Amino acid sequence: MTNEKYAQIVKIRSKNSPIVKNCVKAFCIGGLICTVGQGILELYRAIGIDEETAKTLCSVTLIAIGVFLTAIHRYEHLAKHGGAGTLVPITGFANAMSAPAIEFKAEGLITGLAAKMFIIAGPVLVYGTSAAILYGVIYYFSTL
Repeated sequence: MTNEKYAQIVKIRSKNSPIVKNCVKAFCIGGLICTVGQGILELYRAIGIDEETAKTLCSVTLIAIGVFLTAIHRYEHLAKHGGAGTLVPITGFANAMSAPAIEFKAEGLITGLAAKMFIIAGPVLVYGTSAAILYGVIYYFSTL
């Protein structure tokens, strides 16, 4: 079989991704996560917690919810339908940090949990931090 023939077979048998449907689902599920976060923030404000502390508690609560849903294997079902809508909020970062740790916990505390925790999130942290420093330096020198 030639490469061209194989490419034709793949093209015929491959289904096209429903891009619009996936974008709508990501928008709705991501929006739902953010709405829950806003509700949590408003709840903390309503019980008299100051603005700064309420924001911190909201982030911590969303992270805890993300880790809990990952631990009971429900976040993956949400991500299956939500796609990028579940990756962008802070719950997606919590999932990215906790999923490998939970998966490799049987290998032990150091070689399993601690070593594997940053498999997914490590590059994000490195490049995110590097980009933030670079942008900060550019901003600093552009405002002199």
